[in-house]
Amino acid sequence: MSTAELIEVKPEAEFEDGDRELVEVNGAQVGVLRVDGEFYAVRNRCLHDCGPVASGKVGRKLVGEFVEPGKRVEKDYADDEKIISCPWHGWSYDLETGEQLADDDIVLPTYDVVLEDGVVYVDGQRS
Repeated sequence: MSTAELIEVKPEAEFEDGDRELVEVNGAQVGVLRVDGEFYAVRNRCLHDCGPVASGKVGRKLVGEFVEPGKRVEKDYADDEKIISCPWHGWSYDLETGEQLADDDIVLPTYDVVLEDGVVYVDGQRS
């Protein structure tokens, strides 16, 4: 990967957990987030009504297991799957894949985040 494809965000040392930064990537606004020490980058335009999804609430994915008819679904939160929810209408997306939780055919564009020489970059090519 050439550095010409990388868009500089800011030094990693200035990126605390929970921080978000907006950068322009090929004409699109992209939100770069640090969540539990990991970096994610998503297009800042909700696929529902164009809301600023990168400013939404971040949480863990709710997962459930259907045990048997007549029994409640056993629910828990996944430790390794993070989601972001658009603040306008609550559409939620997997932070890593961009898949909308209710319909995995709807995918919010995501980008790779690169750490190089202590600096956070977004790869200009979509994931």
